[in-house]
Amino acid sequence: MSDSQLIFDKLHEECGVVGFCCEKNSDVASLCYYALYALQHRGQQSAGIAVNDDGVITAHCDAGLVNEVFDESLLSQLGRGTMAVGHVRYSTTGHERRLNAQPMVVNHVKGIMALAHNGNLTNDAELREALEFSGSIFHSTSDTEVIAYIITKERLRASSIEEAICCAMYKLAGAYSLIIMSPQKLIAARDPYGFRPLCIGKLPDGGYMFASETCALDSVGATFIRDIAPGEIVICEKGQLRSITEHCNKCTPSICVFEYIYFARPDSYIDGYSVHLARQKAGAFLALEYPVDADVVIGVPDSGIDAALGYSKQSGIPYGMGFIKNKYIGRTFIEETQASRERGVRIKLNPIASTIEGKRVVLIDDSIVRGVTIARIVKLLRDAGAKEVHVRSSAPKFLHPCYFGTDVDSKETLIACKYTDEELVSMLGVDSLGFLSVENVTKLNGEGKTYCTGCFSGIYPCPPPPPRKKSKFLQKISQTEKE
Repeated sequence: MSDSQLIFDKLHEECGVVGFCCEKNSDVASLCYYALYALQHRGQQSAGIAVNDDGVITAHCDAGLVNEVFDESLLSQLGRGTMAVGHVRYSTTGHERRLNAQPMVVNHVKGIMALAHNGNLTNDAELREALEFSGSIFHSTSDTEVIAYIITKERLRASSIEEAICCAMYKLAGAYSLIIMSPQKLIAARDPYGFRPLCIGKLPDGGYMFASETCALDSVGATFIRDIAPGEIVICEKGQLRSITEHCNKCTPSICVFEYIYFARPDSYIDGYSVHLARQKAGAFLALEYPVDADVVIGVPDSGIDAALGYSKQSGIPYGMGFIKNKYIGRTFIEETQASRERGVRIKLNPIASTIEGKRVVLIDDSIVRGVTIARIVKLLRDAGAKEVHVRSSAPKFLHPCYFGTDVDSKETLIACKYTDEELVSMLGVDSLGFLSVENVTKLNGEGKTYCTGCFSGIYPCPPPPPRKKSKFLQKISQTEKE
């Protein structure tokens, strides 16, 4: 493997979004802070909050984790208000630039708007080019700014912000869960396929909130009401909810199945189903597809643990705690040397020798993308005295790019595209290897549900974008800012 690979080669999802609409003036900045903390797993590169106090929107965004970007003083400066929008980000479209941090605040002739976006447009290059030729000037490399421009253009002709959003959705293609705040309204919108999750909660003191996951509702004591339907626009105004369903039922719902496998927190419910139970079911399917004689089943923390429990229950092989995870390491990092990378793995995960030594081990991981991490984890188990190591992935093989908000834009780094199963077994240093089938991954949320499995099957719910060259100009900007 290349020395330039990441220590932890997991996929990343673009971001998490929250929005609050309170019945009275409240400390909405703090509410946003706690909700974003609950969604930190969805984005660790930047965080932002915009507060609406009687139509005046004040925002702060910066690179870093939520607790790095905001402290008590900053939250106090944002002030109280009746509405707020928050965002945590991991970049897919757009580089790791401070200008790409959200919420994005836009001033226009009809007012002001703050926008937070989760997902990835498939026609952003086409839309951006058309906007630039009409005189638009972009300050970021994010497709979120494209969405903001499209909505703003529609708002100049529309009678309301929600009408503008409804018109804009006819032009947007791909994945987008949006929370938009105007001076008087908080609006949530989900693309017609429902690629990314979005739900509604009732606040304990009155008012409503929108969030990417139900765990954000739990963090502030909100009561789950329902998920926003694919294609639906929900408006919160003066303490009341109303809905526009013009874009609903025009496409087959296709939420990203990887939300259940890895992205979402296990205590969340996505489209009405427990993530924790979905992962256990994935492990049970793995036990049926790839049985093996073994002494103990262990999971790679954190998202492999639920699947390991499911594998153990189905197979009858005892579950054991195989690793201690250092909870004080936040973000993934890149190291300069092989030795420092090996130390990084041990800092993050350390095996429990009493569980492993002399045992035939079944190791469950949520996915195998580039193969770097799992090979090093297997080595940790061997060094701890494991007699055999049998690796099982609760995701199918990654064989195709994702165009809807996951950072896999080509096949070049996907290990399953390069090697046969026999070669992978040898390269990873394992006794056997098994991936969950695409057929069974579509059963994690019960029968009759439909998902996007494009990164596994190559079959996408909507047309992928045409091939395009990456802009050398944008690459140069990104490199300069990193330096």
